[in-house]
Amino acid sequence: MKSDPVGAETARPRGFWARLEQLNLRIPYNAKLGAVWVAIFAFLAVLFSQAHFDTAWMRKNAWFITKGLWVTVFIAAVSIFFAIILALLGALGRLSKNPIAYGVSGFYASFFRGTPLIVQMFLIYLGLPVIGQAFREPFRGWFLLSAIVSGIAALSLNYGAYMTEIFRAGILSVPHGQSEAAEALGMTYRQRMSRVILPQAFRVIIPPTGNEFIAMMKDTALVSLLGTQISWADPFRRATLLGRADFRNLEALVVAAAWYWILTGFFTFFQRRLETRMSTGYVRQAAITKRPAAGRFIPASAGGGAGGGASMVEVPPGETGPRSEERPG
Repeated sequence: MKSDPVGAETARPRGFWARLEQLNLRIPYNAKLGAVWVAIFAFLAVLFSQAHFDTAWMRKNAWFITKGLWVTVFIAAVSIFFAIILALLGALGRLSKNPIAYGVSGFYASFFRGTPLIVQMFLIYLGLPVIGQAFREPFRGWFLLSAIVSGIAALSLNYGAYMTEIFRAGILSVPHGQSEAAEALGMTYRQRMSRVILPQAFRVIIPPTGNEFIAMMKDTALVSLLGTQISWADPFRRATLLGRADFRNLEALVVAAAWYWILTGFFTFFQRRLETRMSTGYVRQAAITKRPAAGRFIPASAGGGAGGGASMVEVPPGETGPRSEERPG
Protein backbone atom coordinates (compact mmCIF):
# COMPACT_ATOMS: atom_id res chain seq x y z
CA MET A 1 0.00 0.00 0.00
CA LYS A 2 1.48 3.34 -1.09
CA SER A 3 1.83 6.19 1.34
CA ASP A 4 0.15 9.47 0.67
CA PRO A 5 2.81 12.01 -0.42
CA VAL A 6 0.61 14.93 0.55
CA GLY A 7 0.21 13.64 4.08
CA ALA A 8 3.96 13.10 4.36
CA GLU A 9 4.67 16.66 3.28
CA THR A 10 2.24 18.07 5.80
CA ALA A 11 3.59 15.86 8.59
CA ARG A 12 7.19 17.06 8.26
CA PRO A 13 6.54 20.70 9.07
CA ARG A 14 4.48 19.70 12.05
CA GLY A 15 7.30 17.58 13.39
CA PHE A 16 9.83 20.34 12.74
CA TRP A 17 7.80 22.98 14.57
CA ALA A 18 7.14 20.56 17.41
CA ARG A 19 10.86 19.90 17.84
CA LEU A 20 11.55 23.63 17.61
CA GLU A 21 8.96 24.30 20.31
CA GLN A 22 10.48 21.63 22.55
CA LEU A 23 13.93 23.15 22.04
CA ASN A 24 12.52 26.58 22.91
CA LEU A 25 11.07 25.20 26.14
CA ARG A 26 14.39 23.65 27.11
CA ILE A 27 16.34 26.90 26.80
CA PRO A 28 16.19 28.93 30.03
CA TYR A 29 14.51 32.32 29.90
CA ASN A 30 17.62 34.15 31.10
CA ALA A 31 19.64 32.59 28.29
CA LYS A 32 17.13 33.77 25.69
CA LEU A 33 17.03 37.24 27.23
CA GLY A 34 20.82 37.41 27.20
CA ALA A 35 20.86 36.39 23.54
CA VAL A 36 18.48 39.25 22.72
CA TRP A 37 20.73 41.76 24.47
CA VAL A 38 23.80 40.38 22.71
CA ALA A 39 22.06 40.73 19.35
CA ILE A 40 21.07 44.33 20.14
CA PHE A 41 24.60 45.30 21.16
CA ALA A 42 26.02 43.56 18.09
CA PHE A 43 23.66 45.57 15.89
CA LEU A 44 24.68 48.80 17.64
CA ALA A 45 28.35 47.88 17.20
CA VAL A 46 27.82 47.47 13.47
CA LEU A 47 26.14 50.87 13.27
CA PHE A 48 28.93 52.40 15.36
CA SER A 49 31.60 51.00 13.03
CA GLN A 50 29.75 52.19 9.93
CA ALA A 51 29.43 55.74 11.31
CA HIS A 52 33.25 56.11 11.39
CA PHE A 53 33.35 57.91 14.73
CA ASP A 54 36.58 59.51 15.86
CA THR A 55 37.14 57.11 18.75
CA ALA A 56 40.48 58.70 19.65
CA TRP A 57 38.77 62.05 20.20
CA MET A 58 36.01 60.37 22.23
CA ARG A 59 38.51 58.67 24.54
CA LYS A 60 40.50 61.86 24.93
CA ASN A 61 37.52 64.05 25.93
CA ALA A 62 35.37 61.49 27.72
CA TRP A 63 36.61 62.55 31.16
CA PHE A 64 35.78 66.22 30.52
CA ILE A 65 32.18 65.27 29.77
CA THR A 66 32.03 62.83 32.68
CA LYS A 67 32.97 65.50 35.22
CA GLY A 68 29.51 67.04 34.79
CA LEU A 69 27.65 64.04 36.21
CA TRP A 70 27.78 65.41 39.74
CA VAL A 71 25.85 68.48 38.57
CA THR A 72 23.10 66.22 37.21
CA VAL A 73 22.82 64.26 40.45
CA PHE A 74 22.96 67.41 42.59
CA ILE A 75 20.21 69.24 40.68
CA ALA A 76 18.00 66.14 40.63
CA ALA A 77 18.48 65.43 44.36
CA VAL A 78 17.70 69.00 45.45
CA SER A 79 14.76 69.27 43.06
CA ILE A 80 13.16 65.99 44.15
CA PHE A 81 13.45 67.10 47.79
CA PHE A 82 11.44 70.27 47.19
CA ALA A 83 9.12 68.44 44.79
CA ILE A 84 8.16 65.97 47.53
CA ILE A 85 7.28 68.85 49.88
CA LEU A 86 5.21 70.57 47.20
CA ALA A 87 3.51 67.30 46.25
CA LEU A 88 2.57 66.60 49.87
CA LEU A 89 1.13 70.07 50.34
CA GLY A 90 -0.67 69.85 47.01
CA ALA A 91 -2.17 66.46 47.83
CA LEU A 92 -3.38 67.64 51.23
CA GLY A 93 -4.89 70.68 49.55
CA ARG A 94 -6.65 68.53 46.97
CA LEU A 95 -8.12 66.42 49.76
CA SER A 96 -9.03 69.40 51.92
CA LYS A 97 -12.57 70.72 52.28
CA ASN A 98 -11.21 74.25 52.57
CA PRO A 99 -12.08 76.06 49.31
CA ILE A 100 -8.92 78.22 49.46
CA ALA A 101 -6.57 75.25 49.88
CA TYR A 102 -8.44 73.23 47.27
CA GLY A 103 -8.48 76.08 44.77
CA VAL A 104 -4.80 77.00 45.17
CA SER A 105 -3.64 73.38 44.90
CA GLY A 106 -5.89 72.82 41.89
CA PHE A 107 -4.50 75.88 40.08
CA TYR A 108 -0.93 74.87 40.90
CA ALA A 109 -1.35 71.34 39.55
CA SER A 110 -3.25 72.52 36.48
CA PHE A 111 -0.75 75.22 35.46
CA PHE A 112 2.49 73.32 35.94
CA ARG A 113 1.09 70.17 34.35
CA GLY A 114 -0.39 72.10 31.45
CA THR A 115 2.71 74.04 30.36
CA PRO A 116 6.07 72.71 29.07
CA LEU A 117 8.95 72.45 31.49
CA ILE A 118 11.31 74.47 29.30
CA VAL A 119 8.76 77.32 29.17
CA GLN A 120 8.54 77.29 32.96
CA MET A 121 12.33 77.52 33.23
CA PHE A 122 12.48 80.59 31.02
CA LEU A 123 9.51 82.18 32.79
CA ILE A 124 11.35 81.87 36.11
CA TYR A 125 14.77 82.83 34.73
CA LEU A 126 13.65 85.78 32.58
CA GLY A 127 10.23 86.66 33.97
CA LEU A 128 11.03 87.08 37.67
CA PRO A 129 13.62 89.87 37.10
CA VAL A 130 10.97 91.84 35.19
CA ILE A 131 8.55 91.43 38.09
CA GLY A 132 11.29 92.46 40.51
CA GLN A 133 11.56 95.86 38.85
CA ALA A 134 8.37 96.85 40.65
CA PHE A 135 10.09 96.48 44.04
CA ARG A 136 12.82 98.46 45.73
CA GLU A 137 16.17 97.25 46.90
CA PRO A 138 17.02 94.90 48.53
CA PHE A 139 13.81 93.11 47.50
CA ARG A 140 14.58 93.61 43.81
CA GLY A 141 17.64 91.41 44.08
CA TRP A 142 15.58 88.51 45.37
CA PHE A 143 14.07 88.07 41.92
CA LEU A 144 17.45 87.73 40.18
CA LEU A 145 18.04 83.98 40.14
CA SER A 146 20.97 82.15 38.59
CA ALA A 147 20.47 79.51 35.91
CA ILE A 148 20.98 76.65 38.37
CA VAL A 149 18.55 78.06 40.94
CA SER A 150 15.97 78.78 38.23
CA GLY A 151 16.33 75.24 36.90
CA ILE A 152 15.92 73.73 40.36
CA ALA A 153 12.84 75.88 41.00
CA ALA A 154 11.24 74.90 37.69
CA LEU A 155 11.98 71.19 38.15
CA SER A 156 10.63 71.26 41.71
CA LEU A 157 7.42 73.02 40.72
CA ASN A 158 6.85 70.89 37.62
CA TYR A 159 7.49 67.49 39.19
CA GLY A 160 5.74 68.51 42.39
CA ALA A 161 2.59 69.11 40.34
CA TYR A 162 2.78 65.68 38.75
CA MET A 163 3.62 63.99 42.05
CA THR A 164 0.63 65.66 43.69
CA GLU A 165 -1.62 63.03 42.14
CA ILE A 166 0.77 60.28 43.26
CA PHE A 167 0.60 61.49 46.86
CA ARG A 168 -3.15 61.95 46.68
CA ALA A 169 -3.62 58.40 45.37
CA GLY A 170 -1.29 57.07 48.07
CA ILE A 171 -3.25 58.78 50.84
CA LEU A 172 -6.54 57.55 49.41
CA SER A 173 -5.17 53.99 49.29
CA VAL A 174 -5.18 53.86 53.11
CA PRO A 175 -8.53 52.45 54.29
CA HIS A 176 -10.88 55.06 55.68
CA GLY A 177 -11.32 52.97 58.80
CA GLN A 178 -7.75 53.81 59.83
CA SER A 179 -8.61 57.50 60.01
CA GLU A 180 -11.88 56.81 61.81
CA ALA A 181 -10.10 54.64 64.39
CA ALA A 182 -7.46 57.33 64.98
CA GLU A 183 -10.18 59.96 65.33
CA ALA A 184 -12.00 57.74 67.83
CA LEU A 185 -8.82 57.66 69.90
CA GLY A 186 -8.90 61.45 70.13
CA MET A 187 -6.12 62.23 67.63
CA THR A 188 -6.08 65.57 65.86
CA TYR A 189 -5.87 65.91 62.08
CA ARG A 190 -2.11 66.46 62.22
CA GLN A 191 -1.59 63.47 64.47
CA ARG A 192 -3.72 61.24 62.27
CA MET A 193 -1.75 62.20 59.19
CA SER A 194 1.72 61.99 60.74
CA ARG A 195 1.21 58.84 62.81
CA VAL A 196 -1.38 56.77 60.95
CA ILE A 197 -2.12 57.81 57.36
CA LEU A 198 1.20 58.99 55.90
CA PRO A 199 3.38 56.10 57.22
CA GLN A 200 1.07 53.67 55.41
CA ALA A 201 0.69 55.87 52.34
CA PHE A 202 4.44 56.21 51.81
CA ARG A 203 4.67 52.50 51.05
CA VAL A 204 2.57 53.23 47.97
CA ILE A 205 4.14 56.62 47.22
CA ILE A 206 7.85 55.78 47.32
CA PRO A 207 8.10 53.43 44.27
CA PRO A 208 6.58 55.89 41.73
CA THR A 209 8.56 58.69 43.35
CA GLY A 210 11.71 56.78 42.43
CA ASN A 211 10.55 56.70 38.83
CA GLU A 212 10.00 60.46 38.93
CA PHE A 213 13.54 60.97 40.24
CA ILE A 214 14.99 58.93 37.38
CA ALA A 215 12.98 60.95 34.86
CA MET A 216 14.07 64.17 36.54
CA MET A 217 17.75 63.30 36.10
CA LYS A 218 17.25 63.29 32.34
CA ASP A 219 15.30 66.54 32.39
CA THR A 220 18.17 68.30 34.17
CA ALA A 221 19.78 68.60 30.74
CA LEU A 222 17.26 71.36 29.98
CA VAL A 223 18.89 73.59 32.61
CA SER A 224 21.90 73.97 30.33
CA LEU A 225 19.71 75.88 27.84
CA LEU A 226 19.60 78.74 30.36
CA GLY A 227 23.35 79.23 29.97
CA THR A 228 25.15 77.73 32.96
CA GLN A 229 28.79 78.37 33.81
CA ILE A 230 31.36 75.75 32.90
CA SER A 231 31.90 74.90 36.58
CA TRP A 232 28.17 74.04 36.83
CA ALA A 233 27.87 72.47 33.38
CA ASP A 234 26.24 69.04 33.15
CA PRO A 235 27.33 66.38 30.60
CA PHE A 236 24.99 67.74 27.92
CA ARG A 237 26.32 71.29 28.31
CA ARG A 238 29.92 70.09 28.23
CA ALA A 239 29.28 67.87 25.22
CA THR A 240 27.67 70.66 23.19
CA LEU A 241 30.44 73.15 23.99
CA LEU A 242 33.21 70.69 23.24
CA GLY A 243 31.54 69.29 20.13
CA ARG A 244 31.05 72.72 18.59
CA ALA A 245 34.64 73.73 19.29
CA ASP A 246 36.15 70.63 17.63
CA PHE A 247 33.38 69.96 15.08
CA ARG A 248 32.67 66.62 16.75
CA ASN A 249 29.05 67.16 17.76
CA LEU A 250 27.89 63.59 17.16
CA GLU A 251 30.80 62.01 19.01
CA ALA A 252 30.32 64.33 21.99
CA LEU A 253 26.57 63.66 22.18
CA VAL A 254 27.13 59.89 21.99
CA VAL A 255 29.48 60.07 24.99
CA ALA A 256 26.98 62.19 26.94
CA ALA A 257 24.09 59.87 26.04
CA ALA A 258 26.09 56.84 27.17
CA TRP A 259 26.76 58.40 30.57
CA TYR A 260 23.12 59.39 31.02
CA TRP A 261 22.15 55.82 30.18
CA ILE A 262 24.62 54.38 32.69
CA LEU A 263 23.46 56.82 35.38
CA THR A 264 19.79 56.02 34.92
CA GLY A 265 20.54 52.29 34.83
CA PHE A 266 22.41 52.58 38.14
CA PHE A 267 19.52 54.32 39.89
CA THR A 268 16.95 52.08 38.22
CA PHE A 269 18.61 49.05 39.81
CA PHE A 270 18.31 50.50 43.31
CA GLN A 271 14.81 51.79 42.60
CA ARG A 272 13.66 48.27 41.73
CA ARG A 273 15.18 46.87 44.90
CA LEU A 274 13.51 49.60 46.94
CA GLU A 275 10.19 48.90 45.23
CA THR A 276 10.51 45.20 46.03
CA ARG A 277 11.35 45.94 49.64
CA MET A 278 8.50 48.40 50.09
CA SER A 279 5.93 46.05 48.55
CA THR A 280 6.92 43.04 50.66
CA GLY A 281 3.94 43.44 52.98
CA TYR A 282 1.53 43.54 50.06
CA VAL A 283 2.66 40.39 48.30
CA ARG A 284 0.22 37.61 48.94
CA GLN A 285 1.51 34.08 49.09
CA ALA A 286 -0.64 31.10 48.33
CA ALA A 287 -1.53 29.25 51.51
CA ILE A 288 -1.10 25.50 51.59
CA THR A 289 -4.44 24.06 52.55
CA LYS A 290 -4.37 20.86 54.55
CA ARG A 291 -7.21 18.81 55.87
CA PRO A 292 -7.19 19.10 59.68
CA ALA A 293 -6.29 15.88 61.40
CA ALA A 294 -8.66 16.59 64.25
CA GLY A 295 -11.56 18.96 64.44
CA ARG A 296 -13.76 20.28 61.72
CA PHE A 297 -15.14 23.54 60.37
CA ILE A 298 -18.69 24.63 60.94
CA PRO A 299 -20.47 27.89 60.21
CA ALA A 300 -20.08 30.56 62.86
CA SER A 301 -23.31 31.49 64.58
CA ALA A 302 -22.27 35.15 64.88
CA GLY A 303 -21.30 35.54 61.25
CA GLY A 304 -24.61 36.94 60.14
CA GLY A 305 -25.48 34.13 57.78
CA ALA A 306 -23.66 31.71 55.52
CA GLY A 307 -20.78 33.16 53.56
CA GLY A 308 -17.14 32.67 52.72
CA GLY A 309 -14.24 31.51 54.79
CA ALA A 310 -14.61 34.43 57.18
CA SER A 311 -17.80 32.86 58.54
CA MET A 312 -16.23 29.48 59.37
CA VAL A 313 -14.94 28.53 62.81
CA GLU A 314 -12.62 25.63 63.56
CA VAL A 315 -13.94 23.37 66.26
CA PRO A 316 -11.31 21.69 68.43
CA PRO A 317 -11.44 17.93 69.02
CA GLY A 318 -14.19 16.86 71.33
CA GLU A 319 -16.40 19.86 70.64
CA THR A 320 -19.67 19.54 68.80
CA GLY A 321 -20.34 23.16 68.05
CA PRO A 322 -19.55 26.70 69.00
CA ARG A 323 -19.67 27.55 72.65
CA SER A 324 -22.52 29.74 73.69
CA GLU A 325 -23.82 31.10 76.91
CA GLU A 326 -27.49 31.23 77.73
CA ARG A 327 -28.42 34.65 78.84
CA PRO A 328 -31.50 35.24 80.86
CA GLY A 329 -34.27 36.86 78.94
